[in-house]
Amino acid sequence: MSDPIRVLVTGAAGQIAYSLLYNIAKGDVFGKDQPLVLVLLDITPMLPVLDGVVMELQDCALPLLREVIPTDKEEVAFKDLDAAILVGSMPRKEGMERKDLLKANVKIFKSQGAALDKYAKKTVKVLVVGNPANTNCLIASKSAPSIPKENFSCLTRLDHNRARSQVAIRVGVPADNVKDVIIWGNHSSTQYPDVHHAKVKVQGKEIGAYDAVKDDGWLKGDFISTVQQRGAAVIKARKLSSAMSAAKAISDHMRDIWFGTPEGEFISMGVISDGNSYGIPSDLIYSFPVVIKNKTWTIVDGLAINDFSRGKMDATAKELVEERDTALEFIA
Repeated sequence: MSDPIRVLVTGAAGQIAYSLLYNIAKGDVFGKDQPLVLVLLDITPMLPVLDGVVMELQDCALPLLREVIPTDKEEVAFKDLDAAILVGSMPRKEGMERKDLLKANVKIFKSQGAALDKYAKKTVKVLVVGNPANTNCLIASKSAPSIPKENFSCLTRLDHNRARSQVAIRVGVPADNVKDVIIWGNHSSTQYPDVHHAKVKVQGKEIGAYDAVKDDGWLKGDFISTVQQRGAAVIKARKLSSAMSAAKAISDHMRDIWFGTPEGEFISMGVISDGNSYGIPSDLIYSFPVVIKNKTWTIVDGLAINDFSRGKMDATAKELVEERDTALEFIA
């Protein structure tokens, strides 16, 4: 067996982590033969809850899990990391403006970025989940200048999986018969779920999503709004935010970084926009279609963009520019 890798999950006493930690510890993310040290970071008042999570992980008797380290200290949490999954963030409270939310989170992700810079391996792969994820990811990256920007990504795989599933349900096929859906832009309600390049396997034959669904009005209307608003719909129904599906998406995202994307298929993730061929401003963390090989992602180039898509891609970019500029003001 190889040497253990060190994996950090922040917000480790929370809902998403509760579903995620078991997936990681049993080998679904980093491989069935990869031993792990799990580092769990949360705020001081949550340490008693973390103790309970540690007990449960021990009680799972998982062969790959070599050690579990609960902590409220960044210098312990970020030391020698191979992977960091930053789930913890300040949640939006009732009556809170998006700007106030940004301000609170800039502080957290500036501090965690600096801790990554100081303590983690320079090869660390960082996934930001805590919202607003794209801008939090950008701030963490800017606060860790010695770690390559390409090592930072944010989660839009949940939106990607939602889009894939909606198409599959509509056509009446299993979800893995749908591939190459795209989430463009921000992990917010301005995101653009795009199926112009998606393929659906129907009766053994791959066809375009528009041909498979046979309802352009739905694909350009309710489909988009359903994916954009799905998080809010889950909260309304459960009185809690998406946790099981978020943990599954995080697992998918990190597994693809570790082992690469399936041949002939692309997925969506928020990455640095520098040098993209789609006219998106640079210095944003923006969700693009990517392929991954040898732990390195590449934006899929050369996809035709129609006027409908262009408008939606630009609208979500505009929101990200505003978020970034606001966040950078707070840092300054």
